[in-house]
Amino acid sequence: MSTISLCMIVKNEEEVLARCLHSARGLWDELIIIDTGSTDRTREIAAQFTQHVYDFAWIDHFSAARNFAFSKGTCDYLMWLDADDIILPDDHAAFLQLKQTLDPAVDTVMMKYNIAFDEQGKPTFSYYRERLLRRDPRAKWEGAIHEVITPFGMIIHSPVAITHRRKEKSDPNRNLRLFENLLARGETLNPREQFYYARELFYHARYDDAVRAFTQFLDGGKGWVENNIEACRVMAQCLQALNEPEHARRTLLRSFEYDTPRAEVCCELGYYHFAKAEYEPAMQWYKTALLCPRKDTSGAFVLEECYGYLPHMQLCVCYDRLGRHDFAIAHNEEAGKLRPQSPAYLHNKKYFEEKGGA
Repeated sequence: MSTISLCMIVKNEEEVLARCLHSARGLWDELIIIDTGSTDRTREIAAQFTQHVYDFAWIDHFSAARNFAFSKGTCDYLMWLDADDIILPDDHAAFLQLKQTLDPAVDTVMMKYNIAFDEQGKPTFSYYRERLLRRDPRAKWEGAIHEVITPFGMIIHSPVAITHRRKEKSDPNRNLRLFENLLARGETLNPREQFYYARELFYHARYDDAVRAFTQFLDGGKGWVENNIEACRVMAQCLQALNEPEHARRTLLRSFEYDTPRAEVCCELGYYHFAKAEYEPAMQWYKTALLCPRKDTSGAFVLEECYGYLPHMQLCVCYDRLGRHDFAIAHNEEAGKLRPQSPAYLHNKKYFEEKGGA
């Protein structure tokens, strides 16, 4: 059976570190904790789980810290978690089974990362990340921010998921500040960093700056296809916020230059027409969204609700506005099958019952 070194970097994680480690206990053979400057009880908590607790002077570079953590691992495979991640019981059992049966020829294990959830706790936003990597010189983190390891060798996609239970960020401006410090030092962002820098500008409602950054990223022509598509979608949201809906629509359509339509983009195009009360073209986009294949294993950001729940809900509203209530009710029921506790579904159900349509 393969052995695993769990290698983590932490700072002021006393609220969540024990929760994370308890959830993953029994999976690792070696636990490496790298503290980057905690001023709370983080080191004390880490010491309850492992004697391998090391200091690393923070230099505004996540890959440097993660590579230091990986350098301490001695097992067959290296694994990473953030302190506010957990492994749910079903995933823990599946992970243990994977560990016991893993083909030793495998170099990289990709696992789903679930980071947002609906009212029932089901994932609504997820993507695959390189989670388990052979201890090898190729297992090297790159990037000061939003660091990544390029998957290498024999790669498999596992059904095991890691669940991100976000804690309150102590410094919501950290990532944007790190990017702008890099630029102030005259460093050039690579395409992946350009993409994430533009996203940070969007998160901070700096929409004009974000549009410029996304445009530079896309026009550079060197972005990964999934980042290109996501850049079009988020840039369109920036343009909507700037009251430039036609520019937003053209930007969404630009995403089709990179690959087949994504349901996320189709839903945005549907909303463009819906907001103008153009219900028939809106419905065509929502119906197209229902036909789009999911791209889970591509590494794309997947908004789960765009592959069923959201198109059905919007089709319900569109049909209702057009007076076609039987179709509206049918789509609301389809949405309810996916999210039976959804307040919107329950509201619509009551609305139709009061109208005498259900």
